[in-house]
Amino acid sequence: MIGRTIAEMHTGDHAEITRVVDAQVIASFVEAVGDHNPVHSDPAYAATTPFKEPIAPGIFTAGLISAVIGTTLPGPGAIYLSQSLKFLKPVMFGDRITARAEVVEVLPERNRLRLKTVCTNQNGDEVLTGEAWVMPSKTAVVYEERPRETNGANAGATDTMLACAPWLWPARAMAFWGGLGLAMLGQVQEPRRG
Repeated sequence: MIGRTIAEMHTGDHAEITRVVDAQVIASFVEAVGDHNPVHSDPAYAATTPFKEPIAPGIFTAGLISAVIGTTLPGPGAIYLSQSLKFLKPVMFGDRITARAEVVEVLPERNRLRLKTVCTNQNGDEVLTGEAWVMPSKTAVVYEERPRETNGANAGATDTMLACAPWLWPARAMAFWGGLGLAMLGQVQEPRRG
């Protein structure tokens, strides 16, 4: 993988990746970020929702955009500054999702790119749209991907961490600081039921 600099980027440049949404990957993602909403993991519960079956977390789908940005456009060394998201349709297990990023504005003096971001399913339906601001590396970054574990106790752990990494640390940090703030205020309460 080669990270591109702002000088190499032009309006209209684009890149995409395609992934099939797998139940095991979603289960690992849910466990990693702690999003135990049963609409993502419990078929009996999901059957009672308008979706009728489990759906992928929206942030998982957004993570595919992060993968495009971090591996291809602009690639390794890029810093993801912001992302707006609009979730249009549910992503079901087995869907083939294509995440695409396209350069819509280049600001060389600030070393910034504005990207149009979209994810579509196998039918061409948009499931997510948004806009990202990215800061490319100031120098080209050549990065060789390290081999992943394929067996043993941690099989799949590296893949899960790579898929979750863009969202895992911010999610954990927000949960920590939110919990700490509530604890300091003495306002930790059990969720209300009913």
